[in-house]
Amino acid sequence: RGDVRRRLGSGGSPWRASRKASSSCCRPRSALPRRWLRPASVRKNRRLKQAKEEAQAEIEQYRLQREKEFKAKEAAALGSHGSCTTEVEKETQEKMSVIQQNFQKNREVVLSQLLSLVCDIKPEIHVNYRING
Repeated sequence: RGDVRRRLGSGGSPWRASRKASSSCCRPRSALPRRWLRPASVRKNRRLKQAKEEAQAEIEQYRLQREKEFKAKEAAALGSHGSCTTEVEKETQEKMSVIQQNFQKNREVVLSQLLSLVCDIKPEIHVNYRING
């Protein structure tokens, strides 16, 4: 019995003694000294800041990748559209040159026909004119 009482200290049950011994490490967080919490909060803030920076870097990388894909698709779409416009312009130039050649070739004939119709006057009654009398 003497050994048991020495282990218990001043007296009491063994459960009380074990509870007293462990109570210092199982205190609520608010009961911990401030000097213990500061390094933990600093580490936590550093981890949060680092995670935020990593997330921003990933977002920027993803945005650049999507922008590059968009530029490629846009260039492909405009490239085909640009070739269509060049083809249309080429066809237009060809048609204009054909029209100019025909104009130069037929200019004299058309002018002589117009002048002969204007200058040679033949008075006659029109076929649709009705004489009511």
